[in-house]
Amino acid sequence: MDLLMLVPLAPLAGSLILLLTEGRLDKRIVGIVGAGSVGLAAVVAFVVGLEFQRSGLASHTYEMWTWMDVGGFAPAIRLYLDGLSLVMMGVITGVGFLIHLYATGYMWDEEGYSRFFAYMNLFVFAMLMLVLGDNLLVLFLGWEGVGLCSYLLIGFFHTEPENGYAARKAFVVTRVGDTAMLLGLFLLFREFGTIDISAAMAGAQEAWPEGSSTATLIALLLLGGAVGKSAQVPLQTWLPDAMAGPTPVSALIHAATMVTAGVYLIARTHDLFLLSPEAQFVVVCVGLVTLFISAFTALVQRDIKRVLAYSTMSQIGYMFFALGVGAWSAAIFHLMTHAFFKALLFLASGSVILALHHEQDMFRMGGLWRKMPLAFWSMLIGSLALAALPLTSGFYSKDAILLTSFDYAWGGPFFWAAAAAAAFVTALYTTRMMLITFFGESKTEPHDHSGINMKGPLVILAVLAVGGGWFGLSPVGSVLPDGGLSEQDHTSAVALATMAAPILGILVGLLFFSGRVDRERLANSRVGDVLGRFWFGGWGFDWLYDRLFVAPFVWLARVNKPDAVDFVYRGTVVVMRRLHQVVVLTQTGRLRWYAVNMAVGLVVVFLLAGVL
Repeated sequence: MDLLMLVPLAPLAGSLILLLTEGRLDKRIVGIVGAGSVGLAAVVAFVVGLEFQRSGLASHTYEMWTWMDVGGFAPAIRLYLDGLSLVMMGVITGVGFLIHLYATGYMWDEEGYSRFFAYMNLFVFAMLMLVLGDNLLVLFLGWEGVGLCSYLLIGFFHTEPENGYAARKAFVVTRVGDTAMLLGLFLLFREFGTIDISAAMAGAQEAWPEGSSTATLIALLLLGGAVGKSAQVPLQTWLPDAMAGPTPVSALIHAATMVTAGVYLIARTHDLFLLSPEAQFVVVCVGLVTLFISAFTALVQRDIKRVLAYSTMSQIGYMFFALGVGAWSAAIFHLMTHAFFKALLFLASGSVILALHHEQDMFRMGGLWRKMPLAFWSMLIGSLALAALPLTSGFYSKDAILLTSFDYAWGGPFFWAAAAAAAFVTALYTTRMMLITFFGESKTEPHDHSGINMKGPLVILAVLAVGGGWFGLSPVGSVLPDGGLSEQDHTSAVALATMAAPILGILVGLLFFSGRVDRERLANSRVGDVLGRFWFGGWGFDWLYDRLFVAPFVWLARVNKPDAVDFVYRGTVVVMRRLHQVVVLTQTGRLRWYAVNMAVGLVVVFLLAGVL
């Protein structure tokens, strides 16, 4: 297991090679270094994972070096492997490699090919440090690293102003959550004097009783960080705009890296949330509100990537919901299965977008199921998994979440019904996306020139999207408090209703979006028009934040254009110039004047000495 250090170091080495060569390498070599470094990390992760599973150990720690040793404070760069970090490592490297391999073809004709893979490799390195970090320092290093890389990748096409705006928005909005998280980490260090995560969690269990106000405060601050990174209400507004980045970037952010960081953080610090049922209830509410808002917003989008973006917010909402109701293992299980089918959906949509000359409006597509069969079947399989149709990977994980939520202590049946209704809407907008994109009249002629490097990942992810949930998720059982996935009775009325929700959603979607119902009449009605515009705008969150925060800040910036802070420094300069002018007057160059000044000075000194 000493090979563990190679898992994050391989993509870091790839990034450094590509950055230091400054784009001078041949594109084929860039692709080999960019995708190969992550592929090497995936192979090493697989070998280390097998060795770890066979060892029977609960955890393994690998110390790389000590950062500093000052006054007894000696933070070390250590990697920590247990069931939870093992699953995260496998998802990041495995799905991340397939996305990198796909990107070698997708980005071939784009300017900045080497720069793109340098950023992507750095992104994978930062995410691996986040999930493998043994202490709060390494975790925060990775946390901020993925924030930086998301900024670089979302704004990759930097010649377009709107792309730069989307990158800045993602960076600023997530910084709000990061600030809350940092305060929580400082409080943990103040209380226990350690940055070791395991020691801090053990200390919290010993020091605080259930319902502790300090535990609640720290848990809510950490939740603030998780909400920002995972694009949950109220810090979700950055994610749809992040679609400005290239499609492989969208796949990496949404499937294998950044947005799952918040789910991992809450799962890793579950001891704090167990001490605070109130904070755990807030997690439930955040997840439920987000999945509802995002599902209805996805229902009216035109841009295929924005549909998938809102679906990501919704599915991460399910993960938060699961963490809150105590389905800890089901949340991580859904994180894994979601990585499979969401990466598949983004990459398949990328094939469509590339073949249609970067067209993303679904209403300008249509009739593609015969012309692009691999993209169609990939999207269909991913969509069925997203809708949680029985026997797909998404079904097993989402089913575990919903059935566990029914037994939640605080209004379980209500929360189950709400989450099941959101599953119905998920199936509805997924059916809409498939029918509009692949069926009906063809509006644009595709030119699909994708090679094996783009088609291979689609096939592998399609297999995982179907069968990736069949075997459960045993490694997390020894880490999370619920002891692993629980056995569910799939013959009960609740289980049958849970399975029926997505099926009903697909049937209603086929009825509404296949032309058998006059959608235009419904959409153009007063209620339909108001709701459509409200949902299309993300329920008004951007409008609200523009008026609450952006507009006042812009007004203050205009009023303070001269910069009040600079008045202090400019005033200092003016005073010193005036004093200089006064002092210059004493420098006449006349010897008698200097002698008189010296005599007067001596008299003053003697008088002062006599007085004192």
